[in-house]
Amino acid sequence: VQGIPAGYFELSQQPDQSAKIEYFGLLPQFIGQGHGGYLLTLALKTAWELTSQRVWVHTNSIDGPNALKNYQARGLVIYDQQQATFDLPKSSPGPWPGARRPHP
Repeated sequence: VQGIPAGYFELSQQPDQSAKIEYFGLLPQFIGQGHGGYLLTLALKTAWELTSQRVWVHTNSIDGPNALKNYQARGLVIYDQQQATFDLPKSSPGPWPGARRPHP
C-alpha cells in the first residue's frame, strides 16, 4: 500500500501435486481496509500457477474473524472440520536477545 508491505503469503507444493497456502496474513495496521481480499486473490492466482490439482489452506479459530468468509468468497470450500485444544503463550516471545543491537 503506497510502497509499504501490507501482508504476506507463503505457498508450498505438496507431494500430491496440490498447492498449500502455508502462511497468509495482513499487518495489523492494514486489517479492515479490503486488502485481505486482494492479497488472497493474488495468493490463489499464484498457487494455481503451481498446480492444476488443488489449492488448500488450514484455518482455525485464532485466525482473523473474516478469514473463513474471505476464503469462501474466493471459491474455497470447507473440506474437513476438526476440534482441538492448544495452549497459546500469554505474550509474544520477542524481542529476542540482541534484536535491538546493530548488526556488525
